[in-house]
Amino acid sequence: MSESKIATAKTLVSTIGSVAAASMLARTMAREYLPSELQHHLYFGLRNFINKLSRQLTMVINEFNGFQDNEIYNATELYLSSRISAKTHRLNVTKNPSHQNINLTIEISDEFIDMFKGIKFKWRSVSKKLPSARQYHSHDEFNRSTGRTDERSLELTFHRKHKDLALNEYLPFILHFAKTMKQEEETVKLFTVDAYLRTEWTSVNLDHPATFATLAMDADSKENVMKDLDRFLERREYYRRVGKAWKRGYLLYGPPGTGKSSMIAAMANYLKFDVYDLELTDVGTNWELRRLLVATANRSILVVEDIDCSVELHDRADSKNNGRRCSHEAEQSVTLSGFLNFIDGLWSSCGDERIIIFTTNRKEKLDPALLRPGRMDVHINMSYCTPSGFRLLASNYLGIMEHGLFDEIEDLMGEVEVTPAEVAEQLLKEDDPDIALRGLIEFFGVKRKENEEMRERKENELVEKEDENIQVFESDDQVCSHYRRRGGRGGRRGRW
Repeated sequence: MSESKIATAKTLVSTIGSVAAASMLARTMAREYLPSELQHHLYFGLRNFINKLSRQLTMVINEFNGFQDNEIYNATELYLSSRISAKTHRLNVTKNPSHQNINLTIEISDEFIDMFKGIKFKWRSVSKKLPSARQYHSHDEFNRSTGRTDERSLELTFHRKHKDLALNEYLPFILHFAKTMKQEEETVKLFTVDAYLRTEWTSVNLDHPATFATLAMDADSKENVMKDLDRFLERREYYRRVGKAWKRGYLLYGPPGTGKSSMIAAMANYLKFDVYDLELTDVGTNWELRRLLVATANRSILVVEDIDCSVELHDRADSKNNGRRCSHEAEQSVTLSGFLNFIDGLWSSCGDERIIIFTTNRKEKLDPALLRPGRMDVHINMSYCTPSGFRLLASNYLGIMEHGLFDEIEDLMGEVEVTPAEVAEQLLKEDDPDIALRGLIEFFGVKRKENEEMRERKENELVEKEDENIQVFESDDQVCSHYRRRGGRGGRRGRW
């Protein structure tokens, strides 16, 4: 009986070996003699046949979705990193130079079993090498900043009967978990346009300490801004009901040094939103602008500083030239119509919970099209330093709430315009409150003199310009008189 079992085993091993050898031979012959299209057809046909026999369902979650990061992929990586236990044998360890934390993720081709409501979900990290001919075409295929030449994805495998549970409960649970975890980390990032790859963003941690508590502006103004932000966050369903994109536009205007950048940092720290700093002069075409804006994440702030001088308004130039312009020139520039379309056109709806902030030193210089309702919903005047703003600065920099020189300084503020940045610079020079405040009073005297000289210079320039206009007018009168003497009609339209 034992010899019979051994013979049967030998026959089985021999049969398996023969089948394996035959399959390898068939595979080699198929590669050599069958067209690639037919090979793919046979492969997918065989895979579909095997899938029909299997009770397992696999969902593939790619790292990128077109131009954008795949939110589910990023959320899952964050979720799985928190679920790694002592049973995990292989880990991928990374650390960003600008971050403090060490990141742990499952290694490529490794698997991780997760239990949710008693159901087993198997995760597997996959990396697919790209053909060399396709390595340099898109964000999905090659990230030049990291040297990536692969496409990464996560595969989620589970029993077919739990498909609804996976879609309606498990994946939403992972998204919510990742969102909560990010908020608890309180790490706000600053994104700027990659100097080498102009359609990509690069990021660092935003460690700006500005908050609404330290912002040197009137308490009522700060409170109104915070209430508006809170109201915006709570109105998701309202925006959906009225059919508007869930975004809010702010215009910060005022002289340089009045705290516009600090206001942006305070809003980012208050909301825990990442900041995307868009310098329009770094963007060459509307297409590049579109890719950048679509790649911004939800719960973010898009900042366009100095909007009045960031981009040439080519569309306005067109109207002066009767609308005639080479189409090639339009493709090679960021146009006003193209930019506005990304603010409140169809492209503006590609994302939720976004804030757009424009800053300018000269509000009156802005094109009226930019000021239309729905583009800049809230206008915030970042004014010169006020008494309440000065007292806050004195508290922050000198640690004092009252001083005998406060009244004199506040009276000077009513006579001389100074910015919060100028006041802060003076208070930084000395630790002793008496010396620092007296130095500030002296600065007011210097500032007053500078303002008077500037005012006098502008008046002289105005007088010179008026004199030039008078001379031109007199010259025109002489020409017209000459025409009339020669029998011309209609002034300059007469013949010589």
